[in-house]
Amino acid sequence: MSNTILFVVHSSWREKRVAPLLRSRGYEIEYRCPAMGDRLPDDRAAYAGAIVFGGTQSANDAPSAPYLQHEIDWIRDHVDAGGRYLGICLGGQLLARALEAPVSKHQDGVVEIGYYAVTPTEEGRDLFPDSLHVYHWHEEGFELPEGASLLARGGNAFPNQAFRWRSSAYGFQFHPEVTADSARGWLSDCGNSLSRPGAQPRDHQEAQMGRHDPALHNWMDGFLDHWLALPHLA
Repeated sequence: MSNTILFVVHSSWREKRVAPLLRSRGYEIEYRCPAMGDRLPDDRAAYAGAIVFGGTQSANDAPSAPYLQHEIDWIRDHVDAGGRYLGICLGGQLLARALEAPVSKHQDGVVEIGYYAVTPTEEGRDLFPDSLHVYHWHEEGFELPEGASLLARGGNAFPNQAFRWRSSAYGFQFHPEVTADSARGWLSDCGNSLSRPGAQPRDHQEAQMGRHDPALHNWMDGFLDHWLALPHLA
């Protein structure tokens, strides 16, 4: 089986958690960025799985951004074939759209920016502890696709936080790949977003990093073991 994981990104930004964890397991990373003109590969057997990361785009922009429709179509074909898939934030929303579930903003303009707790559903207890504080930066959320299993819930604003479709495809609303250093970079670059309803103040987020980032790292490390053991293209 291939030892290459496909990373689909939406900008030149490179995360600093998942790639090192995968490389420590002997995997190689191949990056593709459809927003910059890359096409996604036809040969799915050349990859051990695909991880689609977040971005400033909306999953609802596909009509005006053909590369997003390309991603949605590719994701649909990939998961229909039984491919390992992990969608993070926008990547989770694109999976939801590929499975014909809506993605939308909160009716009152509420966002999630900062550390918020997620709790497992009965079907998610094998993957999530009773309470895990995860990092968020989003203004839209996904509905649960038909036939999917909800694994983790959040607060009232965006209750759907993690789902599984079939055996090998996952969608997360949160950002387990974002380290404390990455979060600080986002806060510096996009601090104007902290004035929006629901966003946590900068000092609050800084205070939470040391408390929650190590646990989030350990959780993601364990999740990758689970994900890499799943059937692929079965």
